[in-house]
Amino acid sequence: MAERESFILTRDVNIVTIPDGTPGTLSKGEQVTIHQSLGNNYTVVTERGHMVRIDGADADALGKEQHELHTLVSETSPEAVEKNCWEVMKTVYDPEIPVNIVDLGLVYYCNVKPVGEGKNDVHIIMTLTAPGCGMGPVIQGDVEKCIRALPGVASVDVEVVLDPPWSREMMSEVAQLQLGLF
Repeated sequence: MAERESFILTRDVNIVTIPDGTPGTLSKGEQVTIHQSLGNNYTVVTERGHMVRIDGADADALGKEQHELHTLVSETSPEAVEKNCWEVMKTVYDPEIPVNIVDLGLVYYCNVKPVGEGKNDVHIIMTLTAPGCGMGPVIQGDVEKCIRALPGVASVDVEVVLDPPWSREMMSEVAQLQLGLF
């Protein structure tokens, strides 16, 4: 296993505690160790052993550069926007699992409806790995934020449902291999 990188925070940062989703702050000068750096966020472990998430917008506090959103196509047709939606949702990760939410099987539905010249409304239906997941609203917000930033998107509605419940069988084969489930 690769050695984890440790950093001293160069400024105060807002965090979300994992797994309960409680917001908080880490102070400048605190040491953190990166546990996972996937998508546009960092899962770190504090000196006290707490696992927290630092938003990619605060990457500079870790001495890192912020990730840029790359779209597959620059068109704004409903088909192009849907393609981009699926691609950017692959950049959203559960902070405890090193697999994106699409390959985890958490996204059930993506519908793009044209509402004007070059503008579209996007409706996503997704679930969580467990009911009552404290990180659910955070993941939901990540999906909304990355889709809202796409060209041609007028509005985004991300609906979280618990029926049908998520199960391991919903994961892609790639995800199951990544997690050593085969």
